Amino acid sequence: MQTCDYLIIGGGIVGLTIALELRRRQKEARIVVLEKEKALAQHGSGRNSGVLHAGFYYSADSLKARFTREGNARWKAFVEERGLRINRCGKLVVAKNELEVEGLRELKRRGDQNGVETYLISLEEAKKIEPRIKTTELALWSPQTATVDPQECMAAIAAECRDQGITLCLDSPYQGRRGLDILTPHEVYSTGFVINAAGLYADKVAHDFGLGLRYRILPFKGLYLYGDEPAGSLRTNIYPVPDLRNTFLGVHFTVTVDGRVKIGPTAIPAFWRENYQGLQGFNPTEALSILRDEAVLFLRNDFNFRGIALEELKKYAQPYLVAQAAALLEGVRRENYRTWGRPGIRAQLYDHQEKKLVMDFTLEGDATSLHVLNAISPAWTAAMPFAEYVVTRVEELQQGHSLSP
Repeated sequence: MQTCDYLIIGGGIVGLTIALELRRRQKEARIVVLEKEKALAQHGSGRNSGVLHAGFYYSADSLKARFTREGNARWKAFVEERGLRINRCGKLVVAKNELEVEGLRELKRRGDQNGVETYLISLEEAKKIEPRIKTTELALWSPQTATVDPQECMAAIAAECRDQGITLCLDSPYQGRRGLDILTPHEVYSTGFVINAAGLYADKVAHDFGLGLRYRILPFKGLYLYGDEPAGSLRTNIYPVPDLRNTFLGVHFTVTVDGRVKIGPTAIPAFWRENYQGLQGFNPTEALSILRDEAVLFLRNDFNFRGIALEELKKYAQPYLVAQAAALLEGVRRENYRTWGRPGIRAQLYDHQEKKLVMDFTLEGDATSLHVLNAISPAWTAAMPFAEYVVTRVEELQQGHSLSP
């Protein structure tokens, strides 16, 4: 039996930044982080795009808007203090037709409301930033968008945790609970408070605590296709105007921290939580549950899920994915894009009572546990201020209060 004051389930970026914020506030607390894999950053935190978003996509009343701008600045300070790589390449959002120009204006309005630096610029001005760009009339320029290396950053965050006396237990999957005792294959942990940051399995853990019962994780597979053009052939990230009714940003060009170019991601409905490739991680019970939810969404088609799913499945074909990206940029050739990167899985929360995807970060908790149920993009960018928010909610719950907004 091991004892601790706080036990965090999940050693991704959300779990680790929460641990660091707990340490900042409680110097003497014993903090343990359980990570089910033998190494860190094996899932979303090591497989994300590496983009530090600026924060102009999100409505002003959302937690995403509240934390993304500050998170962007905090990450930049973190990587610079430690000499980690960063590419301050910015982002251009482009309009494929006149209807999308109003979408650019809406993004500008949201950016202004959120205090994010953005500029509506002409095609001529946009071409000075990236000569190959295609757009209709205007583009939105975001100078604060940047890219980092998620693996490098996770290693630095983990080192900081260890330096601060936080115990990181690898190869220690959560297996269940007896009251506040948490079971793993190697140890039983008696803990004062549990924080669930389990990502793809956050719903399962929450349900064990009798919380989040209206929610289930619905996984979406993200694939990137890497280009072989020389580093520097694209100067900035190029994004389309997204459909703001759903949580996906559409196929775009990302300039990596080392100047390489990749296109994607897809948002293909996955059939089980760790459906990275082949039958890896296959769980028949889990697959049946997820397929049931996807079938309901497909048949109801409340937010055009059917159209989204069918469109995304086409993106398994490399020529189709490249053709989608070519609408944003001149000189995109199929033969230059042939190498798939490591797939990622988006841990998207699904409200099965309302039959809809949950758009914002979502927490549920009680006097003994708090559960981070929906930490989707831009959770990487927002991680540091979001961790402060989570720990404040933990303190409220420990004091007997309900969760505040």
